[in-house]
Amino acid sequence: MRLVFAPEARQEFLAAELYYNQQVAGLGAAWREEVMAALRRIRRWPLACPVEHAEIRRLTLSRFPHKLLYAVEADHLYIIAIAHQHRQPDYWTRRVVRVQDGD
Repeated sequence: MRLVFAPEARQEFLAAELYYNQQVAGLGAAWREEVMAALRRIRRWPLACPVEHAEIRRLTLSRFPHKLLYAVEADHLYIIAIAHQHRQPDYWTRRVVRVQDGD
C-alpha cells in the first residue's frame, strides 16, 4: 500500500532527524532506520495498530519517544504526524479535521 505524508509529518521527520544528528553522531541514521521499519510494518499490517482517535491509528516507536499517526484510506496510508510523545500530546488532532474537510 502506498504512503502519503502530510507536509507537517514530513517536516517532523526531518526536524527530528536533524535534532538527533546534532545530539550524537549516527543517532539521526538510527532514527531514520527506526521510522522506515515502522513504515514497513504499517504497510504490511495497516490494521494491526491500535486506534488513537476516531479512525486514526498509532504505532509507537521503540527507541525514540515518538509515535506515527496514520489513517488507512482505500488506496493508501495517510501519515498524519510523527509526534513526540511528551510534547503537546494532541496537537495533531487539528490535522485530522483538515484531512476530512479536504475529502
